[in-house]
Amino acid sequence: MLMIRLARFGAKKKPFYRVVVIEKERARNGRHLEVVGHYNPLTSPKKVMLKHDRIEHWTKSGAQLSDTVKQLVEKNPPVQPLV
Repeated sequence: MLMIRLARFGAKKKPFYRVVVIEKERARNGRHLEVVGHYNPLTSPKKVMLKHDRIEHWTKSGAQLSDTVKQLVEKNPPVQPLV
């Protein structure tokens, strides 16, 4: 089964996360299929960059969101262009 979850990067005490599509059984920072976003909790305000179209593609393909990623997606909806 595929999951969309966070993979931790960065230095000690300075985490930076990538939102990745990965097989559920793999390690947290194991080989992933695609990076679909970034999350930096140390900046003020917290910086979140998500590729909503790719997240939607993977969820339609059967991938499930982790609880944390689900919260990030809900709090940061895609921006609709002004027409």
